[in-house]
Amino acid sequence: MGKSGLLDLEKHFAFYGAYHSNPVNIFIHIVFVWPIFFTSLILFYFVPPVYAVEFMPSGLFGSALVLNFSFLFALIYALFYFCMDNKAGSLAALLCFSCWIGASSVANKLGYSLAWKVVLAAQVICWTGQFLGHGIFEKRAPALLDNLVQAFLMAPFFVLLEILQTVFGYEPYPGFHARVAAKIDAEIKEWKETKQKKIS
Repeated sequence: MGKSGLLDLEKHFAFYGAYHSNPVNIFIHIVFVWPIFFTSLILFYFVPPVYAVEFMPSGLFGSALVLNFSFLFALIYALFYFCMDNKAGSLAALLCFSCWIGASSVANKLGYSLAWKVVLAAQVICWTGQFLGHGIFEKRAPALLDNLVQAFLMAPFFVLLEILQTVFGYEPYPGFHARVAAKIDAEIKEWKETKQKKIS
């Protein structure tokens, strides 16, 4: 069965899913969400750490891995996903740390003067694509406008679960998708009724 409180995957997935029910919008998010996470790690690489620890020597990954703010950011996401669902969360955690390793290497090679321009361009493209997905296909404002923290935390895990569900039929536990689908339908119905009342 599912967990409760902050680790309630069913609640988080239903919240995010209510804003991402259109297949085209879901695909757009699958394409753009992880690049946003990756490029964020590139930028966070340059945040001066309180206490820098060189985790891996340069040469193994092309540059030294430093336990900096970029690592802390990836660690928080990885632990959050793992605690919500051990199986899919383990894969998500692996992706988070892979992104950290890749982002550290890219940041080290580019240097700050070029890296921030690459990050800015990527973020603008990715965010524009997602806003267009919501405006044109979903016809509903993004989830971040209602719950910023939850939307940012859940986005990478949401698209990963979407892929696992679609390709492999994965469920964190039996009946998960049926329960989530019912909550999503109820939330969308409530949103449409509220929207209709405002219009009338």
